[in-house]
Amino acid sequence: MRGRWFWRALRIIPVVIVGLALFGFLAMYLWNYLMPGLFGLHAITFWQAAGLIVLGRMLFGGFGPRFGGGPWRRHMAERWERMTPEEREKFREGMRGRCGGPRAPEPAATPEPNR
Repeated sequence: MRGRWFWRALRIIPVVIVGLALFGFLAMYLWNYLMPGLFGLHAITFWQAAGLIVLGRMLFGGFGPRFGGGPWRRHMAERWERMTPEEREKFREGMRGRCGGPRAPEPAATPEPNR
């Protein structure tokens, strides 16, 4: 069993290296194509582009796995299964108010009679 994982990892390593190189060159090309003309910035090297990718990932994406939404998704699915239909409807109503979903129409204001 261990031998299979070793050979699988050995095949994945070159794919990861090629992918990182492609992303680096793509970032460098896009930067050098867009930024000097748009904003008057200097062209960058491959290593600077790779550093920008890492910096952007650290600031905006993190480095954790992205499979299936993380443990919170499983936790919420379990909670949803334990809810009664009434609790589910109450939850939906609460989320509609928070997340900009369709809301119940506001009651129309009745005009006051002129005196």
